[in-house]
Amino acid sequence: MIVTFIFLFVLIGGMVIGMPIAHSLILTGVALMWHLDFFDTQLLAQNLQAGFDNFPLLAVPFFILAGELMNAGGLSRRIIDLASAFVGHIRGGLGFVTIGAAVLLASMSGSAIADTAALATILLPMMRDQKYPDSYSAGLLASGGIIAPIIPPSMPFVIYGVTTNTSISKLFLSGIVPGLIMGTFLIGAWWTIARKYKLAAGERVAWGVRGKTLLKSFWAMMMPVIILGGLKGGVFTPTEAAVVAAVYALFVSMVIYRELSWSKLYDVFLAAAKTTAVVMFLCGAATVTAYMITLADLPNLLADSFSGLMSNPMLFMALMMLFLLAVGTAMDLTPTILIFGPVCAPLAVKAGIDPVYFGFMFIYVGCIGLITPPVGTVQNVVAGVGRLRMETVIKGTTPFLLAYVFLAVLLVIFPQIVLAPLRWMH
Repeated sequence: MIVTFIFLFVLIGGMVIGMPIAHSLILTGVALMWHLDFFDTQLLAQNLQAGFDNFPLLAVPFFILAGELMNAGGLSRRIIDLASAFVGHIRGGLGFVTIGAAVLLASMSGSAIADTAALATILLPMMRDQKYPDSYSAGLLASGGIIAPIIPPSMPFVIYGVTTNTSISKLFLSGIVPGLIMGTFLIGAWWTIARKYKLAAGERVAWGVRGKTLLKSFWAMMMPVIILGGLKGGVFTPTEAAVVAAVYALFVSMVIYRELSWSKLYDVFLAAAKTTAVVMFLCGAATVTAYMITLADLPNLLADSFSGLMSNPMLFMALMMLFLLAVGTAMDLTPTILIFGPVCAPLAVKAGIDPVYFGFMFIYVGCIGLITPPVGTVQNVVAGVGRLRMETVIKGTTPFLLAYVFLAVLLVIFPQIVLAPLRWMH
């Protein structure tokens, strides 16, 4: 078990002392190379480069670009306007607008941070105007934002699929029904809060205005139809879907809505390039570690150590989810996938768990970690946009977090919630 000790000690030790995660991953790979008497700088460089040079990973920069274009080009705002026109008049209506917009934006973007930033920027000031409690408003915005990695197109599903050699198309399809259930759970939690605090309702919008809002949002609404329809019909692959999404968002933003000028386009491309560089460097660094994990046969070593536990798939799944939730509270979703995906996925297969189902659960629990202290990446986004104390956001997130945890328990007990719709849609 010395290999496991080196893997965890070097990786976690590097992060504890403040080393960037990508650097910790490379150092872990080097430590394993040294232990196995296999140190070779050329091999290190080749694996680092191989992490970038992967065709399915081309989806990542294009999905990132699509999200930036949606926010800058007015697509996100029109989706929020559409939801507001139809449900904004209900008690606590802006909360239901948030949930509806979060689900719709999730079917276009795939980035929790991008969707949360768009939702919080537009809706949080509106919620304040209607005297909603800052805590629950911020908590709902953060909780709605993490639906984005679940409903396709999903950037985390792409990274997980590439890292663990799992079908990205099946991962995409696996998230549709659970993503809608997440929205339903949020509706129930928000309805309870709205009644308890007697939150204000907005003005009812005439049907004529609703019709005009629907027409204005038509081009934005066509984006998920094109992406999901193309994937389901086999017209294009997930990687090609990312390109289609980016090109479509660019066309609508510049030609139809005309909210994105040539001068602003440079800033959009620059922001997307910076985010892409961070993600790709992480992928390259993780490839170094993953190669050495495979060479050290770490998954089989762990399987032998936990063979008794793995004889009970449900118990194994529950414990694995608890472990991943603990990890997710301490780091972002992408590093979690890159570090633990290559280790956990083979163990799940040996335990008799469907690899697509495990992949979905891996991402779902990782998303819960995004709204769980101490790191709470998405909570930090809302706190930054709204200039709120982190304690306020954490307090407001708690009821929605509990709803998501309850759903996780249901998904562990009843895996057919994920698998049955997947088989039907596939």
